[in-house]
Amino acid sequence: MPAPQNPFKKALADGQTLFGCWMSIAEGYTAEIMGGAGFDWLLIDGEHSPNDIRSIRDQMVALKGSDSHPIVRVPIGETWIIKQVLDVGAQTILVPMVETAEQACELVRACRYPPNGTRGVGYAVGRVSDFGQMENYGPTADDQICLLVQVENKTGLDNLDDILSVEGVDGVFIGPADLSASLGYLGQTMHPDMQKTILDAIRRISDSGKAAGILTPDDSMIQSSLDAGARFVAVAMDIALLLNSGKAVATKWKDKKS
Repeated sequence: MPAPQNPFKKALADGQTLFGCWMSIAEGYTAEIMGGAGFDWLLIDGEHSPNDIRSIRDQMVALKGSDSHPIVRVPIGETWIIKQVLDVGAQTILVPMVETAEQACELVRACRYPPNGTRGVGYAVGRVSDFGQMENYGPTADDQICLLVQVENKTGLDNLDDILSVEGVDGVFIGPADLSASLGYLGQTMHPDMQKTILDAIRRISDSGKAAGILTPDDSMIQSSLDAGARFVAVAMDIALLLNSGKAVATKWKDKKS
């Protein structure tokens, strides 16, 4: 049995636009709930959330059978953590703070088995191969891994065209918050100068033939990003959904008291 087809990678290759949600609560229970919400993809965040390899695995298990494709954002672009998240079943990974084509090339190699890469061959005991029951996993795995890289600072932006030239990078995600901070607009992602910069980057990514991605809960920015060519767009965050819904209900009934 070969590695299962990666539906997210295929959809991007087919030119589809996919909408997702950021998951930062870091619990399998909430991941299972979100898996029934109807998003095309869900991002398990290992960078800014209290996740470790076990909680990432638990959320992967919770999303098994869901129509929402799990993406794992690793905390840093290091081979060891990429190897671990792939072995627990991730087929699509997002790597933050990618600044150069050379770095992107090393990330591609980290996602591939030798002789084409540096991924450790341990799939016989991993969840990714159904613990060795998927006998043909190794020779077929590379083609089903989807690598997304984040460009989110001035250096990465300056090197964007070189990063886009790297074969094996499936998509480039613009990180609005970090990019804004790097360019002197901390906390001002909606500033006109930043909007121009972000949308220009999305157009360049789209024009290169790679998929462009972004995270924003702002409806106008979502639409502007789509118009610029973005094709994997996170339109919500689990923590914000919970907090905003909770505040709305609390405010509604507290206001009735007064």
